[in-house]
Amino acid sequence: MGSDQDRATVRSRLVTASETAVPRTAAESHSDGSAFDAADERAPGWLFERGDASEQDEPTSFSPRSRLALGRRGAAVLVLAGLIAAGVAGVAVWRDRPTAQAVPPLPVVEVREPEAVGDEDAGLPAPAVEAEPVGDAQLVVSVVGLVNQAGLVRLPPGSRVADALAAAGGPRPGADVLGLNMAERVDDGDQILVGAMPPDGGPTTVGSARVGPGAAPGSAAGGGGKAAGKVNLNTAGEGELDALPGVGPVTAAAIVSWRQSNGKFTDVEQLGEVDGIGPARLAKLRDLVTL
Repeated sequence: MGSDQDRATVRSRLVTASETAVPRTAAESHSDGSAFDAADERAPGWLFERGDASEQDEPTSFSPRSRLALGRRGAAVLVLAGLIAAGVAGVAVWRDRPTAQAVPPLPVVEVREPEAVGDEDAGLPAPAVEAEPVGDAQLVVSVVGLVNQAGLVRLPPGSRVADALAAAGGPRPGADVLGLNMAERVDDGDQILVGAMPPDGGPTTVGSARVGPGAAPGSAAGGGGKAAGKVNLNTAGEGELDALPGVGPVTAAAIVSWRQSNGKFTDVEQLGEVDGIGPARLAKLRDLVTL
């Protein structure tokens, strides 16, 4: 293997030397012919032999033109590959591009104006709104006279005189309950006056009665009570005086004590001198008493 390489090296050097050698004259060539012949005789035979098949198969060096041609082909291949890649990328981008889609039209909503009310309905009155009854409404009744707890009492609707007396603590001993209709219904704002029973054979002093709202004190009740008489300040006892509205046992005793100390009343206005009776109470008693 090494000998083949040596021969190829020597051969290439000889070829190069022969191409670059200066040509000699004929005389010189003739004179030197013997030298060449001698050299040919001395040179080994394998120097001028043609290489074997292995040498022929060895690649030879390419010329600059061949290398330039291969570079152009490679560049063309690269350009072609780049164009193909760009085309594939363009197709991919084209397929993935967003497409415009048509928006469905929105439904049209018609706005209608309210129809005018016909003339035939113009004259009809508006429907009446019924007022709801108040379930918690109560009756306020004034109970005065010979009762244990005189004053204002609150009763449910439909209550009667007996219910009002019971709410006021019931009548006191000596009260005139016969002059009252216990089954009579009471109204809001009524006043029930519980008077004293008249003494045996004596005149009627203050009777019991139910006075409706707005009626003057001493007037008869609209439902069957008897007329209430006036109390005589000079002859009435504590029980009769206690039956007067706004006069309790203490005030009745004070009236009797004033009468015992000062004598008979000569004027109704003298009640203002009694302890416990002020201008407002005197105004209530002025029409209920007499001399």
